[in-house]
Amino acid sequence: MRPRVLVLRALGLGDLLAGVPALRAVRRAFPAYETVLAAPAGLAPVAAATGAVDRLLPASAPGRAVPVRLDWTGPPPEVAVDLHGKGPSSHLLLERVRPRRLLAFAHPGTPHIAGPAWTADEHERARWCRLLRWYGVPADPDDVLLPPPPEPSPAPGAVVVHPGADSAARRWPPERYAEVVRALRGRGKRVVLTGGPGEDALLDRVAGPARLDPHDVLRGGLPYERLAALCAGAAAVVSGDTGIAHLAVAYGAPSVTLFGPVPPHLWGPPPGHRHIALWHPGPPGDPHGAAPDPQLLHITPDEVLTALATHLEACRS
Repeated sequence: MRPRVLVLRALGLGDLLAGVPALRAVRRAFPAYETVLAAPAGLAPVAAATGAVDRLLPASAPGRAVPVRLDWTGPPPEVAVDLHGKGPSSHLLLERVRPRRLLAFAHPGTPHIAGPAWTADEHERARWCRLLRWYGVPADPDDVLLPPPPEPSPAPGAVVVHPGADSAARRWPPERYAEVVRALRGRGKRVVLTGGPGEDALLDRVAGPARLDPHDVLRGGLPYERLAALCAGAAAVVSGDTGIAHLAVAYGAPSVTLFGPVPPHLWGPPPGHRHIALWHPGPPGDPHGAAPDPQLLHITPDEVLTALATHLEACRS
């Protein structure tokens, strides 16, 4: 049996994509090892697409909590890497599988781990790369691109609009999305709506007022392979700060992302003309709040349309 490295990142789609640079750095540092990623089972296709994971170990917990246990079998991993949080819960979870070496941030609750200090005001991609560099593992936070999906886009050249998000705090009002969709269609653009599982009613609140063709409303939460192909072939992707925004970055699709409770310098796209982050500076909000964040509500449909018009022209040139 090959030696194994266990990486913990039992979070969502956007979290996994933000962790791709660190995952690839681990792969390069331990090329002869089997890389096992502890993450939700539904993310197995995403993990495979990164080229940095050999096997997914299903692990999840409600919200952003640390899983209670890992169903690890066989000999202990040679190396465990905590890409989940700052500890100590995630540290202790990994220590229960008895790794010979644990790479993690320092925490007073686990004083025997001599890692780097956690910094709150740091971009998510940069944070995990800094952790690895502290342990002597080179890591590039801009190493985000995934290879093209194997299947063709179901709507090549469309503007993909995704009004949903895991929490209401990051959901721009559906009537504003409808205004953007109406305007885009008036300019001759094909628009396709996507949503996650359980968001069909939200899609209806956008599609109805926008008089969108039912064939352009992709309901029920697309499987990863189809969503990836859709983003890779899109003229642009418009969404809040959620997983599909990271997917657009991963596949090099032009994107306009609407930020509210969390500023883009913490979770936004890498610099470059292909991605625009809209944000009105203000006090930090609760990303898991039950109502749209006030900073998010400062963004107007005209701002989104202006960003798209400028953006699409720049990406054509």
